[in-house]
Amino acid sequence: MNDIGAELADICEAAAALILPLWRSGLTVTHKADQSPVTEADQRGEALILKALAERFPDIPVISEEDASEFGTPDAIGPRFFLVDPLDGTKAFVRGDPHFTVNIGLIEHGRPVAGAVTSPPSGESWYTAGDQALKRLKGVAAKPVRARPWPKGAALALISHTMKPETADKLAAEYGFDLREPMDSSIKLCRIAEGAADIYPRHGPTMEWDTAAGHAVLEAAGGQLTTPEGGPFAYGKVRDGFKNGWFVARGA
Repeated sequence: MNDIGAELADICEAAAALILPLWRSGLTVTHKADQSPVTEADQRGEALILKALAERFPDIPVISEEDASEFGTPDAIGPRFFLVDPLDGTKAFVRGDPHFTVNIGLIEHGRPVAGAVTSPPSGESWYTAGDQALKRLKGVAAKPVRARPWPKGAALALISHTMKPETADKLAAEYGFDLREPMDSSIKLCRIAEGAADIYPRHGPTMEWDTAAGHAVLEAAGGQLTTPEGGPFAYGKVRDGFKNGWFVARGA
């Protein structure tokens, strides 16, 4: 099952093709119980992904953001399941910014073993292929990507658009990065995976479907995503409603 990344990328790209025409189209934005935004793009993308996964992998359960928001997360889950975020970075999507993605990750025994991430505006897709990560653009052959070694004196951190300067300063002192760039969504993990950035410290809330696909890609590219203390970052946290704790993503 760790060789299904290309199939997952196909599904992500189909959802991206559905979502992209809705970007900057003046869609109505509603809000979920946690006040996070949701649009028709989220819902239509999720419907396509759930249908495709059910057809191709009928025996593997799926936990998806919008379904979980409406019906809640399950009280129990087996060792293998998909985590889906049909539109990660909805706030960026609503603002008209290009940093939003479509994500599908496969979890086995608490670890992300396969995944795909697609950026609808750029047409880029990153996905796992066994023990490596690949990147492809429409009409261009896929190429391997690798995380880069830490560039001393020029390490670039990707941070949230909403992060306060004083918070970023504290993180820079803690993790030793030199440069910073604001960016939304799981594309941050993919930029680290392809060697375009070096660290993404997240001292704030996320959900498992936000990180699973990008985590799989990053690890396949030679990077890592751990707790701030360096411990393993696990999935399937049923008791926590599939909420993540703090984490740090790093390159090679």
